[in-house]
Amino acid sequence: MWDGMAAGSNKQRRRRKPKRAKITASLEDDNETAAGDQDDNGGGGSERQREHPFIVTEPGEVARGKKNGLDYLFHLYELCREFLIQVQNIAKERGEKCPTKVTNQVFRYAKEAGASYINKPKMRHYVHCYALHCLDEEASTALRRAFKERGENVGAWRQTCYEPLVAIAARQGWDIDAIFNAHPRLAIWYVPTKLRQLCHAERSSAAAASSSITGGGDHLHF
Repeated sequence: MWDGMAAGSNKQRRRRKPKRAKITASLEDDNETAAGDQDDNGGGGSERQREHPFIVTEPGEVARGKKNGLDYLFHLYELCREFLIQVQNIAKERGEKCPTKVTNQVFRYAKEAGASYINKPKMRHYVHCYALHCLDEEASTALRRAFKERGENVGAWRQTCYEPLVAIAARQGWDIDAIFNAHPRLAIWYVPTKLRQLCHAERSSAAAASSSITGGGDHLHF
């Protein structure tokens, strides 16, 4: 009798194993899907729609497959400007304070208007790339073509966009905030912290080098 019960118990355990394996596989699939959503959304929350990733494209080039090109990326910044104007008009009608830059209020308004593809993390992530496009379109285009020819990914292109902006700041007294504020399409955006830090570091380095050369010259005079 006990042998029969033990055999029956073993059969039940064997029958349960596939069920546990199925649950584990399901959880793994859910985790992979969640990770994929975060990658496509730039690490965003579950409220955003799944977005196609960006690839490096030349001006006028349409991205192939389920990808978005850089022309589309820059177009999103123009849309943000339009949403800001709408928010400003509403604020004026209500007698409220008008925002002068693209803030959380603008992103919320865009989402309520159905433009969930416009979100703060993504727009802040690439704003310096858009700045280069506005300040020196020729340099921006050359960079896009070079990275496209080499087959570089959008992350590498994004990082390289900092360098020419620092060079622009160097030619204009290192005041990157003034450079942004003087441009009609950039004045509505906050200067990225990393860009400001790079300008400060490069300015300090240039000042130290200049001081060293000057000090060396004085020493020679003596």
